[in-house]
Amino acid sequence: MIRARCFASLLVGALLCAAAAPSEAANCQTQSFERWLDGVRQEAAGEGVSPSALAALNGLAFDPAVVRRDHGQGVFQQSFLQFSDRMAAGYRIQGGSAMIKRHADLFARIEKQYGVPAPVITAFWALESDFGSNNGKYPILRAVATLAYDCRRPQFFRTQLIDALRIVQRGDLRASEMIGDWAGELGPLQFTPSDYYKYAVDYDGDGRRDLIHSVPDLLASGANFLVGLGWKRGEPWLQEVRAGTNVPWEQADLSIKHPRSQWSRWGVTYADGRPLPADELPASLLLPMGRLGPAFLAYDNFQAYLGWNASLVYSTTAAYLATRIAGAPALHRGAPNIPMLSAAQVMDLQQLLVRHGFLTAKPDGKLGLTTRTAVRLAQIKVGLPADSYPTPELIEKLRRL
Repeated sequence: MIRARCFASLLVGALLCAAAAPSEAANCQTQSFERWLDGVRQEAAGEGVSPSALAALNGLAFDPAVVRRDHGQGVFQQSFLQFSDRMAAGYRIQGGSAMIKRHADLFARIEKQYGVPAPVITAFWALESDFGSNNGKYPILRAVATLAYDCRRPQFFRTQLIDALRIVQRGDLRASEMIGDWAGELGPLQFTPSDYYKYAVDYDGDGRRDLIHSVPDLLASGANFLVGLGWKRGEPWLQEVRAGTNVPWEQADLSIKHPRSQWSRWGVTYADGRPLPADELPASLLLPMGRLGPAFLAYDNFQAYLGWNASLVYSTTAAYLATRIAGAPALHRGAPNIPMLSAAQVMDLQQLLVRHGFLTAKPDGKLGLTTRTAVRLAQIKVGLPADSYPTPELIEKLRRL
């Protein structure tokens, strides 16, 4: 689960990822992999990695299959409903409930210490690996070294490689045990080596931080990571609501927060029609498919989801799945046949947003938070309801500007 990246685990595939441009994808190294690896050894040794840990690099070979996987990722857009229908499926809700019952004492201890409820951790456990049944099959050191040698994201993966060696040095895992996703993610929660090294905790008291074989270490480390991402004890994360028709849609943005009392005054209610509490707890109105689709109040803890994975579709699905495991009913789907732009249409839209000054980022065909914010500004400009959700109508109005 590479932070701030598109979601591309083994379980889900490259649903929300963009391919590198040919100029970026081409290997730019001027030295052999072996010579490059010598440089990594020198750098790691200079940062305190021991000779015994560095021995894990001996015999390491470049893996072209990993590079093909990385460069071959394309944009496969799915709407929130399409994605959540598949990923927040009934068997994961039932499996999550069963896991919480099986490890009830452990989850209670973790929540007391870290303030993270069991359904939140369990939902990630379900989404990332189906509770450890699909952790990946790639040797992590070989995969990360290959991606660090390649020129698409070399510095990111070089750091991951050195931190993987630190995990070996610390005695958490042997190099031979570090088997996971082709992009370098480890264990049932799919931690990157750097996140593993920083946030893993020894919760079973055996002197190792083992996020592959130890359920206590795994779940407590997930909680510790969420706290590191800003999780606030005792606060909600996501709540389904009904937005009504009197909401000023331009306020529906994750960058905008209002107290629940204000949302209530604008006609937002609980999903079952009950009024919201008239309190000052801040929340954003999240409309993953615009004003015609499902609606949620996203609280401060939702930012931890975005820190776990920057894809809005994934983060909203993970948060929604946690509410279902906690006992919430299935969501209201909203209007039928809500339009969903293709990757090519998103690219076209982004180019129009750049042309008219609403977007400064390079068009990539992905409907991320930056693009959604630009969409909201464009909707205000052309007189459409500013719910941050792009439509073919917006594209046509921008063409005529």
